[in-house]
Amino acid sequence: MHSYLDFEKPVADLEGKVQELRALEKTGDAEVASDEIERLEARASQALSEIYAKLTPWQKTQVARHPDRPHALDYIEALVDDFTNLAGDRAFAEDAAVIGGLGWFRGRRVAVIGNEKGRDTEGRLKHNFGMARPEGYRKAVRIMDLADRFGLAVIAFVDTAGAYPGIGAEERGQAEAIARSTQTCLDLGTPNVAAIIGEGGSGGAIATATANRVLMLEHAIYTVISPEGAASILWSDSGRAEDAATGMKITADDLKKFGAIDRIVEEPVGGAHRDPARAIQAVGDAVEAELTDLDGLTPADVKRHRRDKYLAIGRNL
Repeated sequence: MHSYLDFEKPVADLEGKVQELRALEKTGDAEVASDEIERLEARASQALSEIYAKLTPWQKTQVARHPDRPHALDYIEALVDDFTNLAGDRAFAEDAAVIGGLGWFRGRRVAVIGNEKGRDTEGRLKHNFGMARPEGYRKAVRIMDLADRFGLAVIAFVDTAGAYPGIGAEERGQAEAIARSTQTCLDLGTPNVAAIIGEGGSGGAIATATANRVLMLEHAIYTVISPEGAASILWSDSGRAEDAATGMKITADDLKKFGAIDRIVEEPVGGAHRDPARAIQAVGDAVEAELTDLDGLTPADVKRHRRDKYLAIGRNL
């Protein structure tokens, strides 16, 4: 059973009727019920396609935050073989909001970093809703340093509302940790590819998404601040988040035009949460294509490619 968003009500109504008829089919006139089910399913599929073909930025924000959307651990489990999790920043603590380790991606040795939000209440508390503390970014730096030392490509699965804004995180150097992680991304002599799979929020996302190639799922968002936060600052009213989302240009289409991302990965109709396996496969294929394209570059070429990419953003609009 799907968890429906507000704007999906027409689809929810149709699919609800389908479920009722399926129950009726077991006890009533199977032939009549089957014909009606087929007709309603066709209408529901058409309605879903029409709705998702014209989503507003705020509706895309809701899709990007959908609780059933595949998370970083889902991508790692499906795409990375023999994954070995590496815990701790070797300085203070382990941060479960950032998952990192080593493994094999389609025959290639890689280092993997991901923001994990958690699936249920217990998981969300454990992973702090994907909002990393300084230790998470320092763990990311540790893993990227290992990748650089041993010549491993780096793959990042980005899905966070932003870095954790708590007092303790600030006391332990949150800004410095984010800046150092971003700098480490830029200094890598091995290729790195980042995929924005849900929310790419603020510096918390940039800390691991500063890559040679940045991919973004069709209905993901990539923002300097959450729409609610922007609305609170601009109008002192978080209720105007929809206006902020529209003005901030946070969708994949907008960011591709600006050169902030390199590729949009198409999602199944109705969003990645309706067919997680297909969405994960599409991201895996896109990551493989980008890494293959970067094969053969020397460490100096990799750094130059990354540097030129970020210096060019916004200059050719």
